[in-house]
Amino acid sequence: MTEQTYKLTYSTMFDPPASLHERFDAALGEARATMGAEHAMRVGAHAVTADDCFELRSPIDRELLLGRFQNGTAAHAGQAVRAAREAFPAWSHTPWRERVAILRRAAALIEERVWAMSACLSIEVGKNRMESLGEVQETADLIAWYCDRMEENEGFDRRLPNDPLTGFTSHNRTRLRPYGVWAVIAPFNFPFALAGGPVGAALVTGNTAVFKTASDTALSGTLLMQAFRDAGLPDGVLNHVTGPGSTIGEALASHPDVAGITFTGSAQVGMSIAREFAGGRWPRPCIAEMGGKNAAIVSDRADLERAAAGIVRSAFGLQGQKCSACSRVYVQRGAAAELRDRLVALTDAIKVGDPTLRENWMGPVINRSARERFRRAVDAIGEAGTILAGGRLLTEGALERGWFVAPTVAAAPRDHYVWREEQFAPLVLIDEVESVHEAIALANASDYGLTAGFYGGADEIDGFLDRIEAGVVYVNRPQGATTGAWPGYQPFGGWKASGSTGKAIGSFWYLPLYMREQSQTVVD
Repeated sequence: MTEQTYKLTYSTMFDPPASLHERFDAALGEARATMGAEHAMRVGAHAVTADDCFELRSPIDRELLLGRFQNGTAAHAGQAVRAAREAFPAWSHTPWRERVAILRRAAALIEERVWAMSACLSIEVGKNRMESLGEVQETADLIAWYCDRMEENEGFDRRLPNDPLTGFTSHNRTRLRPYGVWAVIAPFNFPFALAGGPVGAALVTGNTAVFKTASDTALSGTLLMQAFRDAGLPDGVLNHVTGPGSTIGEALASHPDVAGITFTGSAQVGMSIAREFAGGRWPRPCIAEMGGKNAAIVSDRADLERAAAGIVRSAFGLQGQKCSACSRVYVQRGAAAELRDRLVALTDAIKVGDPTLRENWMGPVINRSARERFRRAVDAIGEAGTILAGGRLLTEGALERGWFVAPTVAAAPRDHYVWREEQFAPLVLIDEVESVHEAIALANASDYGLTAGFYGGADEIDGFLDRIEAGVVYVNRPQGATTGAWPGYQPFGGWKASGSTGKAIGSFWYLPLYMREQSQTVVD
């Protein structure tokens, strides 16, 4: 294989070299040869099994067994919390530079294993190869970013001026210190980045951790945890449990010895956890990254080629299963007909199929439940509105063995539930407006405030940026109207029902969320 001479990011992978495809295809063959094994959980120094396992199969082909994973229970969650609590004193007192060195080794191992991990991710989630490679590389970059911030802030330990006292020397200092045991509950759609990022943040700041990923991505979670262990973490610093969210996930969220939590998932579950963490004996930190109902606004002065490309990429990348996916489009009337035509043409041209194959850009949704949610939504739109493109399940040939659906562009009355509720499916609605002012008002009417996009004239941009209620915004971006954040380039976090902290992943202000301040005064 030729030496890699390019940088993987979501913005730079639209014209990859041939060597990228060669390496990915080789990794696919190796990954398939390893699938089907049973995997244990990890608690303290021990591999732990449960009374029974669940089978994980690919959404691309339900006949492909990816592995067998433990059906962990609340008792296993409790064991993991105890192990993390026992490991906390030693880890929290490990000099921060030593913690940074271990986490940098973890990031390097993830980058070293990017091909093998990405191949497994593509098979397990149904991501195309470019999205899979991007996510795994992003995971390494997030961990490295947090290590950089620890170094930049000198471990968040500052000496302050001595008090002006006569006859005494009063030494002052402020430190940010870890909380204790931190739970990380990650989603299926980004099982590396939205697990490795918060795990790395929790550990580098001195917390110990218990990690649970979605059952649909138990393989990715296992591969990620192996990289952290191989980096040299002491036993008990990072513990890994698997099983249903309704049992083991809930047990973590309600455990009194969990000092803080990072949850990524639905607003309903995230808000429930936030209330749990606010309502105990004292409030505990809860970093809840929740959903989105993200709008793209297109003025009649927009470059419609850019707008159409950006909307399609954000609406249908990962089959719309991103909290940042574009699901609403408000276009000024003068540009509406042309934009609709462009969106329909681009959508009809999307190749849907096995996303591990180079020629297919869009794969399946994650499971039967996701496909049923899509079917219900398009049936409801068909009764009240208009399907402009797609709007059907795909069951031809080999697609019948997976959870494939057609990318869909539609129109519906503004009071239709699909305008309000996140569908997590390849479905985008389009509506006409009289003005950009009206479009911004409609975009802001959502409970969510994660991402937003705008296409228009230069003198319209500041008004959009000033008024839009979203944590991540993009202007005139063909690479993605509402998606594509990368650590060090675009911090990622939401307002309103999209996030609980007002701070963003991969930002300069994220790490302090994992610590609490202690002011220290010592008088000689």
